[in-house]
Amino acid sequence: MAEQWARAIEVEMDKGVFISRAEAENTTLKELLNRYLAEITPHKKGAAPETNRLRAFMRHRLAGRFVAGIRGVDMACFRDERLQKVTSATVKRDLVLLGHVFEVARKEWGIHVHNPVRDIQIPSDAKARDRRLQAGENEYDSEETRLLASCREARNPYLLPIVCLALETAMRQGELVGLRWEHIDLTRRTVYLPDTKNGESRTVPLSTIAIKILRSLPRSIHGRVFPGLTTEAVKLAYVRAARRAAIENLRFHDLRHEATSRLFEKSLNIMEVASITGHKDLRMLRRYTHLKAEDLARKLG
Repeated sequence: MAEQWARAIEVEMDKGVFISRAEAENTTLKELLNRYLAEITPHKKGAAPETNRLRAFMRHRLAGRFVAGIRGVDMACFRDERLQKVTSATVKRDLVLLGHVFEVARKEWGIHVHNPVRDIQIPSDAKARDRRLQAGENEYDSEETRLLASCREARNPYLLPIVCLALETAMRQGELVGLRWEHIDLTRRTVYLPDTKNGESRTVPLSTIAIKILRSLPRSIHGRVFPGLTTEAVKLAYVRAARRAAIENLRFHDLRHEATSRLFEKSLNIMEVASITGHKDLRMLRRYTHLKAEDLARKLG
């Protein structure tokens, strides 16, 4: 068998089609992940969360295996194991990232390795969220009132204005955290976002309430509207505030959903809303437009 293998390799060499698997057989998945983290991740917009995800992969027992020996069945076990702990959407993001690591190694780094993620079924997207702020028996009992009251009590002084601006502008959390004063025109009532998630800039109109919130904030010599604030800090402070307000299953991103739905309820058309929210795919925008049936009934007369 060894002689047959040797002859086959020699034939491939003679034809000029031999590809060495030596590097793949001597490189662990952890080493591959480390290189990806150093060379690829820093150039992505979502570098921070991806870094955390990659480091979590490195602690998995699969990271100690040589990449040449990782098969689809191993990825399937990883998938099923993760599905016991997190949502299918999270597992899908995990597998897509791992698949890209293998593809970059194969196409750009010249490591002759098979992509085992291609051999398994990736979980489908979970049902799109339609969570909105719920009204209470009176205005003081509504989720919005309770949430804002809880944010007002937070140790982080920026949580309340961040949450209020999210409801007024439909901006993403990262866009709000990265706001700079030089991009805000209080006279024209606009804020310019030079770099957004979809790779394009956009200008967001500001409501009277949004202008009032911004005018109330102190100016920083560093130019940032929320100096020193990070998305992780906002996330932690928001989770604690929602818990104090006894509000369940309301993520920060749901505020963008709420704000976008309110824009439609103000009778803006889909193109006007898209210009504010930055959605390039109008089908994606439909996920955020769960209009209240009782409001629509009043319009019907």
